[in-house]
Amino acid sequence: MATTADFKNGLVLEIDGHLLQMVYFQHVKPGKGGAFVRTKLKNIRTGAVLERTFNAGERVTDVRLERRPIQFSYADGHFYHFMDQQTFDDIMLTEDLIGTDQLRYLKEGMECEGLVHDDRVILVDLPFFVELAVTRTDPGVRGDTATGATKPATLETGATVQVPLFIEEGQVIRVDRREDKYLTRV
Repeated sequence: MATTADFKNGLVLEIDGHLLQMVYFQHVKPGKGGAFVRTKLKNIRTGAVLERTFNAGERVTDVRLERRPIQFSYADGHFYHFMDQQTFDDIMLTEDLIGTDQLRYLKEGMECEGLVHDDRVILVDLPFFVELAVTRTDPGVRGDTATGATKPATLETGATVQVPLFIEEGQVIRVDRREDKYLTRV
């Protein structure tokens, strides 16, 4: 248990069965009335941010989360199977826990990070930079390279990113998956 005096950015609280991470807090002592703490909390699973006010000295349940390396093994149609690299246990996760944005870049054998609560993986974070092969793209037209033009390329996981005209099918490229942005050839 923690009190409002223990509040700091990054603290994870369990409120009404939801895990909420503190992103902002401010202690307020008005001239009249009791002190309180105004906070902004981010839901770890959904990413939604909500504002909440606590009375000074109010007790809350703090939660410790652990990050653990996991590796994506395969998908069976219903679940995505990961292997815990410390215990070698099979972890089955649904599409909702991984997120559709990350699924576009998930590749077999990819090493990820799992956010663990009560010995259960509740979230998966893929690396920010991924290296994937280009499976389909149009050939570059000679003469267009001076303008810095780009063309769409489909990657081996099905994601589509804009790449420079000199990139061809079969080449491996590094992508910043947060912005769907081509970085370099590998």
